[in-house]
Amino acid sequence: MTESGGPQHWAPGEQILWRYRGNGTGAVHICRPVTVVQDTPELLAVWMAPGTECVRPVLTDGTPVHEEPLATRYTAPRTTERSRWFGSGVLKLARPGDPWSVWLFWERGWRFRSWYVNLEEPRTRWSGGVDSEDHFLDISVYPDRSWLWRDEDEFAQAQRSGLMDPEQAARVKAAGRRAVDLIGSWGTPFADGWEDWRPDPGWPVPPLPGDWDRTPAHTAP
Repeated sequence: MTESGGPQHWAPGEQILWRYRGNGTGAVHICRPVTVVQDTPELLAVWMAPGTECVRPVLTDGTPVHEEPLATRYTAPRTTERSRWFGSGVLKLARPGDPWSVWLFWERGWRFRSWYVNLEEPRTRWSGGVDSEDHFLDISVYPDRSWLWRDEDEFAQAQRSGLMDPEQAARVKAAGRRAVDLIGSWGTPFADGWEDWRPDPGWPVPPLPGDWDRTPAHTAP
């Protein structure tokens, strides 16, 4: 995870950071070390292993964000903390320019559970990983091809709290409709067999570096 060389395509097995900036702050508040599965001009696929040490936002008194009442969830003072990703790992898939990434979740024993379409700003690549900004609204997709919206209440509250203006909210909703069209046609990545993928058992769990929130020296789409 060096800063030399600028943006590049990473080889399978390389370790990078998948980060999100806080809405309206520009500061990184979510950081997840991941292992590269595939990186081509068409797709970036990464694996977040169980037990990975990550950074997540919390309220300044340590309360988890999701436990704060919705009305004050985005206005209460926050900080960040280190924590572990428990449960099964997550495979993340992202195509350049798409305003979403698609995450795959499994139950214990590798029983596939669902895809999760995380609506977000198209990722910016830098030498140590990718950065984005979450757009609150999400979609769960199931093996029977059914789907449902997630976090519509948070999407609405983010707008009331001033974290998203009407124009941006309209763009996010339009992106969501495009994702729904993709689900309906069962296009990439849903038809690509990623649910049968398995990580290399020799991959170590990537460490969380001390400078996880550093500002990249070089950025590119």
